[in-house]
Amino acid sequence: MTEKAFFGDVMEKQDKKAYALVLLKDKYSELGRLPKRSDFDGETVCLIKQKLGPWPRALEAAGLKEPPAVSAKEKSRMKREKSRRNRKKNRQLSALNPDNALSEKNQEEKK
Repeated sequence: MTEKAFFGDVMEKQDKKAYALVLLKDKYSELGRLPKRSDFDGETVCLIKQKLGPWPRALEAAGLKEPPAVSAKEKSRMKREKSRRNRKKNRQLSALNPDNALSEKNQEEKK
């Protein structure tokens, strides 16, 4: 039985995920470095990405790579809060000094 037929017919979803993890770990021990997509054939890369997500997340799931200290979602939230604080600060400054705010507005319109 070919590997492709084995994947499609017999393996359960959890088995395929476990198999993808094993593939990554085995390649890591074989190469002595983090495996790249180019270290696998196209079909295997598709299986790994299908079951474990994007390549960096797949390496994290296999325990080969540390996850980022701050998640992308948290990073985005922090960026929005910083932007909100800056807008509030700018509004307060323009309320204290309306002449400056008007001149800044005029400069923007001239551009």
